[in-house]
Amino acid sequence: MIRASIALVSGALFGAGLHISGMTDTTRVRGFLDIAGAWDPTLAFVMGGAMVPMSFAWRLTRGRKPLAGSSFPAPPASEITRPLILGSVLFGVGWGLVGLCPGPALASITYGGWQGILFLAAMLTGMWLVPPLRRALDTVARAA
Repeated sequence: MIRASIALVSGALFGAGLHISGMTDTTRVRGFLDIAGAWDPTLAFVMGGAMVPMSFAWRLTRGRKPLAGSSFPAPPASEITRPLILGSVLFGVGWGLVGLCPGPALASITYGGWQGILFLAAMLTGMWLVPPLRRALDTVARAA
């Protein structure tokens, strides 16, 4: 029960932060990606505001145990692999076309109308299709 409460409060704070910072506004996100036009640097500040504290958090959690849970997740691998590149390209294409990534997409279902729900359904479908598609691609790669 305590883990669910912590998750609910954390998710609500994250969603509120996305909304307050304007990251649920697709025109602002596309403005950040439009480096040759009317570039909007707001997203760079939001990213920095997330990455800087997180870099300290990875160091501070080493050897510690969370209040609710068995252990902190390990830092992500730094190796650049084909799945990482393909996933990054797909994420970037979707982000550039629509102006939403997973967090803001979830937040947008509360105000985004049918377009927000359609994007969320497409995103979840893509996430569901990735594991079997990855297995198929790995099989083809091993056979080559």
